[in-house]
Amino acid sequence: MDKVDYKKQFKDLYLPKKQPVLVTVPPLRFAMLEGHGDPNGEVFAEVVAALYSFSYAVKMSYKSKAVPDGYYDYTVFPLEGVWDLVDKTKTSADKSNYAYTMMIRQPDFLTAELAARFIMEVKKKKPNDFLDQIRLEDYDEGSCCQMLHLGSYDDEPASFAQMEAFCSEHDYRRSDKTHREIYLSDPRRTETAKLKTVLRFKVEKA
Repeated sequence: MDKVDYKKQFKDLYLPKKQPVLVTVPPLRFAMLEGHGDPNGEVFAEVVAALYSFSYAVKMSYKSKAVPDGYYDYTVFPLEGVWDLVDKTKTSADKSNYAYTMMIRQPDFLTAELAARFIMEVKKKKPNDFLDQIRLEDYDEGSCCQMLHLGSYDDEPASFAQMEAFCSEHDYRRSDKTHREIYLSDPRRTETAKLKTVLRFKVEKA
């Protein structure tokens, strides 16, 4: 099998245009971690670090003595997050009130048994309290609206407004108040104005 690269094989899901589009997202397998609080804090950083450590252990498992059955080469998928509010009576301006499920898509060959093995291996090399909380789950989003957002995360409301207007024009509406963000840029190495983030929310016929 040729190397699986999300930028080539899954352009419709990971590289949308800067205008809203409707898309059907199939069930996909993810390593997930849940949390809440300000994403600029240390806890969030540890959650993300645990997901990346685990994901790269899976990716590099072809070098191990027990290569997983069905292993194929692939590019590690980007970090994603589904965002909500802990207290729905507050606005999104209070980042300490954020609730999130962070995740990284995993290859099809990864089973629950293999995931447990890799978590144990990572714990020995890079201890992280969140590793034991990682769960492997197939996530089915279905019908969604999405677009590419350029710039600061704080400016996302303008893009969401554009997406909702697009849905209204096409007789769709949001079916869920949560939304997904897919991070195509590393904020530690990218200028804020050049950050690329896929924004997505679930929709249904109006």
